Amino acid sequence: MAETEATAPEGRSASAHQAMRAMARFTSEIKRFRDDIHNKMQQQEERLTMLDRKSIAGARPVLSAAAETDLSHKAAFGAYLRNGDDDGLRGLETESKALSSAVAGDGGYLVDPQTSETVQSVLHSTASLRQVANVVRVEATSYDVLIDTTDVGAGWSSETGAQTETGTPQLDRIVIPLHELSALPKASQRLLDDAAFDIESWLAGRIADKFARAEAAAFVTGDGADKPTGFLTHPTVDDTIWEWGNLGYVPTGAAGAFQDADPLVELVYALGAQYRAGASFVMNSKTAGTVRKMKDGDGRFLWSDGLAAGEPARLLGYPVLIAEDMPDIAADSFAVAFGDFGQGYTIAERPDLRILRDPFSAKPHVLFYATKRVGGDVSDFAAIKLLKFAAE
Repeated sequence: MAETEATAPEGRSASAHQAMRAMARFTSEIKRFRDDIHNKMQQQEERLTMLDRKSIAGARPVLSAAAETDLSHKAAFGAYLRNGDDDGLRGLETESKALSSAVAGDGGYLVDPQTSETVQSVLHSTASLRQVANVVRVEATSYDVLIDTTDVGAGWSSETGAQTETGTPQLDRIVIPLHELSALPKASQRLLDDAAFDIESWLAGRIADKFARAEAAAFVTGDGADKPTGFLTHPTVDDTIWEWGNLGYVPTGAAGAFQDADPLVELVYALGAQYRAGASFVMNSKTAGTVRKMKDGDGRFLWSDGLAAGEPARLLGYPVLIAEDMPDIAADSFAVAFGDFGQGYTIAERPDLRILRDPFSAKPHVLFYATKRVGGDVSDFAAIKLLKFAAE
C-alpha cells in the first residue's frame, strides 16, 4: 500500500508530461497549418492582382509619350474651339517645328493631330488629281522642280580620231508657289457649350468638304492667281507640232463628238512609252457615261470595271480617274486627258492646318477661320496629252 502511494505522484507526473508534449505538437501543427494557409492566400492574392493588372493593361494600354501629347493637344484644342481658352495650347510642350508655331500671333493654332488627319484622309479620298499626281510636303513658300528637257550629245569615235565637244543638257526650273486655301465655318456658342456636340468631327467635316472641292477645281482649271495652276490652263498645240511649255492634243475629228474609238487609241500612243506604264485617263462622269458605251471593231467594250471593290475602272487597259471638274464633251473642249500625272503634275503643300477662333465678327455665332497652304502646276509637259473634241 505504501508503494502504491509512493509511485502515484510519479505516474501523474509522467502523464502530465506526455500531455504537455502532445499539446506542444498540436500547437506546432496548428501554427504550421496557419502559416501554410497564409502563404497560399498570399500567393492567390498575388495571382489575382497580376490578372487584374493584365486585364487593365489589355483594356487600356499604356500610352506612349507621343500618344499622351496628342491627347493633351486634342483636349486643349477642343477647349479653344468651345470657349476660346488658349491656356492649354500655350502650355503645350511641342517638339516639331510645325507644332512650335502654334501661337495666336502666327495666325492661328495648329489643329490637333486627330482632326488634321481626318481632313487629310478626306482630301486624298476625294475624286481629284491628288489621287494620281505627285504630292510633296514642303516647309518653304514655294517648291522648285528642275526638268532636263534636252539630252546629252553623243557620237561615235575611233581610237585615233579627234574627240569633238558634244551637246550640253538644258535645265528648266518650274516654280510652284504655295497659296492659302481657307474656310470660314461658324457655329452658335450654345451649340459649342453642348458637351454632346462633337466639335472636332464637325469642324473637320466642314473644312474637308470646302478644301476638297476648292482644290479639285484648281488642279484642273485654276488660273494661278492666288490659287494653283490647273493643267488645262496651259497653252495647247496639236501633238504633231508639240514643243516644251505646251500640252499636246489629239483631235477627235468631229466638233463636240466622237466619230469612233480611234482617237482614244491615238491619244494613248501619243504619250511617250516611258510615261505609259504609270498613265491614267482623267474625265468627268458625263464623259465616262459616253465612253463606256464605245466598242472596238469586234464589238468588245473598251471600258471595263475594276475587278475588286475600290479599284478604278479601266479604259483600253489604263485606270480611269473620275474628276468632276473636267469639262463636258463640247466643241473644242478638252474633256479627256491621258498621262502619267505622277510625273506630269506636282502638288506642293505645307503639312500644317491652322484654326483661328473669332467670337466677335458674327455674334452670337463663333467663326472658325481655317487655313492651309497648297500649290500645284504642271511639272512635265511631255507627260500629259489631251483629247480635243474638234475636227482638227
